Amino acid sequence: MSAATLPRTGVSAHWRELEETLSDIGHRFRRAALASSLSAEDMVMTHAIAALGAPIEVFVIDTGRLHAETLAVLAELQRRYALAVEVLRPQPDAVAAYVERHGANAFYDRVDLRRRCCQITKVEPLERALAGRDAWLTGQRRAQSSTRSTLEVEERDDERGIIKFNPLAAWSDETVWSYVQQHDVPVNALHARGYPSIGCEPCTRAIRPGEDPRAGRWWWEHSASKECGLHVVHAPVASTSPGRKSNERSA
Repeated sequence: MSAATLPRTGVSAHWRELEETLSDIGHRFRRAALASSLSAEDMVMTHAIAALGAPIEVFVIDTGRLHAETLAVLAELQRRYALAVEVLRPQPDAVAAYVERHGANAFYDRVDLRRRCCQITKVEPLERALAGRDAWLTGQRRAQSSTRSTLEVEERDDERGIIKFNPLAAWSDETVWSYVQQHDVPVNALHARGYPSIGCEPCTRAIRPGEDPRAGRWWWEHSASKECGLHVVHAPVASTSPGRKSNERSA
């Protein structure tokens, strides 16, 4: 879809609201950070943070099994934006112990082994990244899957005792890609090859026409909720951000 064919109704309003939300987060919290998966959504927020000069840090978790195309986005992010991007990796001893006991690709065998792999390569580095922080941001959107359909823009992360923001929760696919095109935001080349949701290389495939956007993640599993453990259900909180009043509950 070209920029000329993208619907414009409400798009600019979403852009302004994103800027207002990021500015508000920067004022309210001293150590807020964006957990970037280098998705199109996270690149949109990275671009906006850099353009605004918002005091929000950015970190990336390199699991050791990312696509070459994903690593290329990380390199472009570091080259283009004047941001100190922290890159976290799994603990080598934990990875080695998992591989020695179960095998490098044991996640294909059982759901519990897949979740254990995600715990080692994603969740544990996330815990280190969020230590001492008072807020974190994600690129999650309601349109990404049915389990995220009631996602809140602002919610309380009770496990960590901090606030979690999903600034693009209400954005449609068209709004994301309009922003990308209008602002020349670098994105993963895999998006153009049928990968709306991109994780580790062994655990991600392109989706077929009509499939759920997250159908390509852990495609061999049959669970209705395909998550790696980074995101859990949290209680919504009353927000003081402009235009951020809602009584919905996140998924």
